[in-house]
Amino acid sequence: MKKIEAIIRKSKFSAVKEALHGVDVNFFSYWDVTGLGNEKEAHVYRGISYSTTDIKRRYLSIVVNDDFEQITVDALLNSAATGEVGDGKIFVSDITEAYRIRTGEKGGETLKKISK
Repeated sequence: MKKIEAIIRKSKFSAVKEALHGVDVNFFSYWDVTGLGNEKEAHVYRGISYSTTDIKRRYLSIVVNDDFEQITVDALLNSAATGEVGDGKIFVSDITEAYRIRTGEKGGETLKKISK
């Protein structure tokens, strides 16, 4: 299993969500985050322009079976990119085990859809 973490522009979240659903990645968690990066956002308030180093982004945490890793990464790359500085980052790490709390199941089966 793989954990895929992505930091993306908030404006691209809808497109990313659609792309993930399109490749059958239907469960993930996300948070609104603020970070520092190479991009500088400029704001205008009452006609005065100022820049800030705080950049608002969305952080996604996705756990998939090994065979879904590249499909998921490709969906993120294709849907989150604008070609500009500040598009974000994707990190992939190994997950050693997963458990379904309701049934006690463990392993990759915990990531598959179940019917009630």
